[in-house]
Amino acid sequence: MKSHDRANHDIAPSSPVAPSPWDRLRQATRARVGLGRTGDTQITRDVLRFQAAHARARDAVHDPLDMDAITEALSPEQAHIVRSAAMDRETYLRRPDLGRQLSDESRKSLPPGEWDLAFVMADGLSARAVAAHGPALYHACRSRLSNWRIAPPVIALQGRVAIGDDIAVALNTRMVAVLIGERPGLSVPDSMGVYFTYAPYRGCPDSRRNCLSNIHAHGLSIEEASSKLTWLMREASRLGLSGVDLKERAPDGALSTTSQAPLLTDKQQEGTP
Repeated sequence: MKSHDRANHDIAPSSPVAPSPWDRLRQATRARVGLGRTGDTQITRDVLRFQAAHARARDAVHDPLDMDAITEALSPEQAHIVRSAAMDRETYLRRPDLGRQLSDESRKSLPPGEWDLAFVMADGLSARAVAAHGPALYHACRSRLSNWRIAPPVIALQGRVAIGDDIAVALNTRMVAVLIGERPGLSVPDSMGVYFTYAPYRGCPDSRRNCLSNIHAHGLSIEEASSKLTWLMREASRLGLSGVDLKERAPDGALSTTSQAPLLTDKQQEGTP
């Protein structure tokens, strides 16, 4: 037998890799399940993937809002651009209280009107999330609420949820929806949440808000989020309340028959329970 034939003969044929019992579960979730190990450590592939996900989450917190992209996506609407009392990112992260209120200059720049609803898009902890999903949700809701008086959209920089109360008071609107970038996770760095409040005021407690979260490509879709959100808005208008007193029980396809239901006047609402 020739030397090279003997060498090839001595190498055992590779056996097929048995499928992992975790594969089926991995197809149903973005969570890290059934990670492999080499001795007492994780395999290099999973360590590198974790480090990359952690880097994306950190970047999402610090990346500035792409103003050109979000204003173009909101077209033809002309957005008001405001800032919180936290004038830079470092202050915003250290002082949550400043992110909950408008700067004095921004408060004076908002023109008051007679609005039923205002949408606020705040960068929050993931500016890329609100840039990616905020305008789409705004347009979807407007199309479902064509008979409502909706204020021009507001873009709030270095903003937290409660900044919507300050903006609502300045605009003189009955309801406000704050679309905000949620805290990035290791599986989703661009998740958006919505906080809706009826009759907002400065110092309004979080118990007065309704929340929809996990709006992103792998979570709650824009279509479903707009359906749930506009259902909540109509119920809030009908009952004169929001938050813990308003339960989200929107049936599937609820908006297909109620999207043009009229708003109640203030006088009508005084008689509602």
